[in-house]
Amino acid sequence: MSPDERKQQLVALGVAALADRPLEAVTVEDLAAQAGVSPGLVHYHFGSRQGLHSEIVRTARDAMLHATEPRADLPPRERLRDTLDRFVVFVAAHDATFYSLVRGAASGDERVRATIQHARDVLAGHLRDAFQEIGVAPTPLLEVGLHAWISFAEQALVEAATDPRVPPEELADFLERSALGVVAALHSAPRPGTGS
Repeated sequence: MSPDERKQQLVALGVAALADRPLEAVTVEDLAAQAGVSPGLVHYHFGSRQGLHSEIVRTARDAMLHATEPRADLPPRERLRDTLDRFVVFVAAHDATFYSLVRGAASGDERVRATIQHARDVLAGHLRDAFQEIGVAPTPLLEVGLHAWISFAEQALVEAATDPRVPPEELADFLERSALGVVAALHSAPRPGTGS
């Protein structure tokens, strides 16, 4: 293999390893043994275990973002629903990898946290774009709501995407209603009993 091919192989093995273990349990030695190379070669390509983990997370993140890239040819509401449908399908097919990404947000490695935060920012941006096309004005509180919704959606996907009692379309419905609820919550409503 060329050096680039070997590096890609090691990263692919690392991403595949997330299917049955958390990121912190993926070791240089295990991947070297699977690839039939020395641990020194893995260190050569990634510099350290942290460098390896950072590359694994970046690759998994990019796969998720690619799978959930909004379709520009759809109107905003349909685009939102289509993206959520594909998000549910992605997590159902790659649940352990997705869970590792969500858990990685609490990693002690700053590069891993930054990689995952980038994914969250991209997803929040997709929502913001769709809502702005619908006519929702961008405000600081909308930004807070969208980022809070991302965390909410992550937990819902972790809990329900592979639960046979929750049909995929019902989960996507739930996520869509909750995202729209964030926008609705931006507008004040009368407090109970005050009439104002």
